[in-house]
Amino acid sequence: MTAPNILWICTDQQRWDTLGVYGNSWVNTPNIDRLAESGLVFDYCYSQSTVCTPSRASFLTGRYPRTCRGRQNGADIPPEEILITKAMADAGYNCGLAGKLHISASNPSVAPIMEPRINDGYSVFNWSHDRSDAWPTNEYHNWLAEKGVEYSSQAHPECNHIRLGPNAEHHQTTWCVEKAINFIQNNAKFDQPWLHSVNIYDPHHSFETPADYLQRYLDRIDDIPLPNYIEGELNNKPVFQQFDHLGAYNSSKDGTTEGSHHYPTMTERDHRMITASYWAMCDLVDSQVGRLLDALESSGEAENTLVIFMSDHGEMLGDHGLYWKGPFFYEPAVRVPLIVAWKGQVEAGRRSQALVELSDIAPTILDAAGVEHPAGMQAKSLWPLINGSTAIDHHREDVYSEYYNAMPWHSDPTAQTTMVRTKTHKIVAAHGTGSGELYDLNKDPEETQNLWSDPESSDLKLDMYERLADRMAWTVDPLPLRKSEW
Repeated sequence: MTAPNILWICTDQQRWDTLGVYGNSWVNTPNIDRLAESGLVFDYCYSQSTVCTPSRASFLTGRYPRTCRGRQNGADIPPEEILITKAMADAGYNCGLAGKLHISASNPSVAPIMEPRINDGYSVFNWSHDRSDAWPTNEYHNWLAEKGVEYSSQAHPECNHIRLGPNAEHHQTTWCVEKAINFIQNNAKFDQPWLHSVNIYDPHHSFETPADYLQRYLDRIDDIPLPNYIEGELNNKPVFQQFDHLGAYNSSKDGTTEGSHHYPTMTERDHRMITASYWAMCDLVDSQVGRLLDALESSGEAENTLVIFMSDHGEMLGDHGLYWKGPFFYEPAVRVPLIVAWKGQVEAGRRSQALVELSDIAPTILDAAGVEHPAGMQAKSLWPLINGSTAIDHHREDVYSEYYNAMPWHSDPTAQTTMVRTKTHKIVAAHGTGSGELYDLNKDPEETQNLWSDPESSDLKLDMYERLADRMAWTVDPLPLRKSEW
């Protein structure tokens, strides 16, 4: 078998239930849905952290966040870590990227005015951390300048929680896909296999979308469902959630000042407008992914290209009284879409109920390409499941995720939380606080009834805590390799 090309599409902050194929009847996602119909859909895929750098560092190395030391935003992944793109490049692949990488500190006010790179294997590196014009190295804004277009973004006149951004023609998502299309078309002329990371920034907050994409939701705004939140449900949950209820990213600070997305004062219309904007951003992603898939077909590369669609983590979107993300592991924050397709190689129209982790994608890509795994990889390849050589609905007994002071917003106490989820239960430990969460997902799939302090659930809590301790223990770094018996 010829080494396949890899088209690796990763959105930012897109929860799993934002696509038609995952049961959302509101969104307009025909292109990603047709990709799903042509391949394999994973219904239970989980990120190894709920924020960008730890998640991305993990799925790019196949190692857990604290193991690869990319455990927090605003820090650099060590240069000795081996990304799978480096392994692929060493095996003869031409690797390209469009969009964000975010495995190192990204600070527009500090040299090198761009996130520093390790030996990441990308020979083509079209970098755009986000939509903003904060970086002179943001290629998206250079692209706008070439077109003679000035970036436009303003608060929506009816809701200051969302923004109206550039039209689709001049959107960062469109730029990202155009760069990927150019890469595909150019590489189609050569025999060398390629990998391209299409790292779209949307649907990341600040909930900014073109007006026409938003309008289809505004026409039915009063019918949009409200967030999954029960008044008072945070009273017996970790304090970080109570802080963020008063302002995303603990922006209230003193508990009295209204922070960004101050939930107690937000109206039902506010919530619906934010959901509308978020879904509209997902629709825009879909329309551009459609262009990308069409270009893959017209270039003649589709027959030998493994396509992966995923996101790095989710978005709370008001569920449980929270917006954005943080040290909490509700399904909206940690569960993400994962779709894999390859004409003639991956059987079409299948779904997997297996518990899988984003970290598993690294060894999966290497196995699909026949590339040796770098030493120290911890994840478990999905390739036997994808190619049909193992059972489709079983991969792991549980999934593990961690948040070790991953963002600087919680310092008193510092947020150190970990999670294990099985098919039927979930435990979250808020380390150092004596608190946590325990859910029976069969009886309480909405995760509103915290059983952590329930006396009748003490045996379950002990069993799940032991499972969590085991998973934490097995995040120990396999490197350096043992050289002798003593």
